[in-house]
Amino acid sequence: MKFLQFLLIVCISFVGCQSKVKSKVKTSKDAILELPDRPNILWLVTEDMGAYIPPFGDSTVATPNLSRLAREGVVYSNLYSTSGVCAPSRAAIATGLYPSSFGANHMRVNSYTKERGLPAYEAVPPSEVKMISEWMRRAGYYCTNNYKTDYQFREPVTAWDENSPYAHWRNRKENQPFFAVFNFTETHESGLFEPYGFREIETRLYHAGDKTYKWKNFGESHANNRMSEEETPIHLPKGTKFNIPPYLPDTEKTRRDMWKLYNNIAEMDKQVGAVLKQLEDDGLLENTIIFFYGDHGGPLPREKRLIYDSGLNTPMIIRFPKKLQAGTKDDQLISFVDFAPTLLSLISEEPKPYMQGQAFIGPFKAQERDYIHAAADRFDAETDVIRAVRDKQFKYIRNYRPEQGYYLPIEYRERIPTMRELLRLKDMGKLNEFQMQWFRENKPKEELFDCSADPFELNNLANNPNYQDKLKEMNMEMDKWLKTIGDNPELPESALIEILWNGNDTQPVTSAPIITTKNGKVTISCDTDGASIGYRINTNQAKPLKVWEVYQEPFKLPENSKLEVQAHRIGFKPSNTAVLLN
Repeated sequence: MKFLQFLLIVCISFVGCQSKVKSKVKTSKDAILELPDRPNILWLVTEDMGAYIPPFGDSTVATPNLSRLAREGVVYSNLYSTSGVCAPSRAAIATGLYPSSFGANHMRVNSYTKERGLPAYEAVPPSEVKMISEWMRRAGYYCTNNYKTDYQFREPVTAWDENSPYAHWRNRKENQPFFAVFNFTETHESGLFEPYGFREIETRLYHAGDKTYKWKNFGESHANNRMSEEETPIHLPKGTKFNIPPYLPDTEKTRRDMWKLYNNIAEMDKQVGAVLKQLEDDGLLENTIIFFYGDHGGPLPREKRLIYDSGLNTPMIIRFPKKLQAGTKDDQLISFVDFAPTLLSLISEEPKPYMQGQAFIGPFKAQERDYIHAAADRFDAETDVIRAVRDKQFKYIRNYRPEQGYYLPIEYRERIPTMRELLRLKDMGKLNEFQMQWFRENKPKEELFDCSADPFELNNLANNPNYQDKLKEMNMEMDKWLKTIGDNPELPESALIEILWNGNDTQPVTSAPIITTKNGKVTISCDTDGASIGYRINTNQAKPLKVWEVYQEPFKLPENSKLEVQAHRIGFKPSNTAVLLN
């Protein structure tokens, strides 16, 4: 009998060792999710997205695809971007670093150079930093981006297997796990501009992988690439009533923009549905973790670019395979800097030591964070300096230029009819006290808001004696954070560039790759510390390869082939492409 028991234990242990398709993954509630060891990961990313959808309590317009995703997944109510605008926020997502820690917080680093009297530049993270997609590629994932980048630095050739309007998981090797990003532009603030109309390029999502498909106006800006208003699909009756935020005037212009906002969301939901259908059609739904989120808060005036919750808070839904934890809500605080470490955690890899965020799910899930942090600096040609910290109830804001008003005259934003309406009514003296707060000629050095009681952040408690302990706590947390990440808010942008360029007058350049052959194998190195090395091999001169592989170890080079190599440290200029003919 003892022998049979021993044999049974051995058999069970053997079967357990052979079954490596599942891993136990902790969620934020410490429940156990049994997920594939190497799940596919799909990111559905929309732009300028506040909590204007039914899963987050706003039923103004139906979003059947997002609502289904929420029913089958987990709703995360406390996701915050690191900035109220896209490029700094996307820099945080791509690296796991706070943008203000490595020169990525000005919007954008390579624009408005003449107005600033400064050169265009790129953010320069520490040498060990790689884009999260490169870490995923190194782990064997097929990584695609369709197709917005905007990281505040040029992505190395090692970042993606595909980065184009055609990028899709369908082009991967058989059974290769994938990390695929689809970016939806319908909800961008430019969708509120006049004349109003949808961007025709969005139809690419219905032709995924079909590189023969052609569309109109590809490559034009958000504002110009549009159908006419007559061609625009209508998802919401034009007489719909809206809950106008108290910081906006309740006028015909505002209601019209609110209608545009919700109609854009409904069209985006349709696009989300198209991608989800492709996933289901391919039989991949139950082997894929699906994320939906926005790149920061809403598109309206006093939302985008500001670090009130209206500019930072964006909805997130995660659907796990087999609808695990379906229909639940998770209120833990999550920052965009947490995305990169969480991706690694989900594929059972430990987050990199340099990452300033932390995993919020997966086997390397950290203890729930107590605070999220954000920063606002230059937007286009206009500059301010603001930092913020928030816990689950209170928001603390520190204004480094209290002598300067909140409102920045940003030409791009003033194309929104509601923004022009605000300015018109201000000049007429017809804005109420809440609407006028944004147009004050100066601002307090410190602000404190109870976001539970005052979700629109209109009642500053910083001078209220009942909240001095909370003010002190948040002030200390702010100082701690700034010191930890090395953020000097009062550093002029010219001095920042000097630091990023190591005191030189020009952007640093990645050293040329060094190619050596020994015993029939090719070895590649680069003298620039931290440079990523990409290579591609062409065995058919009539059909050049476009995909760059990530160099990790020596390899054999086929006969009669052409090897191309490029080295690139993030924030530096890439090296010239080196060529070796065999």
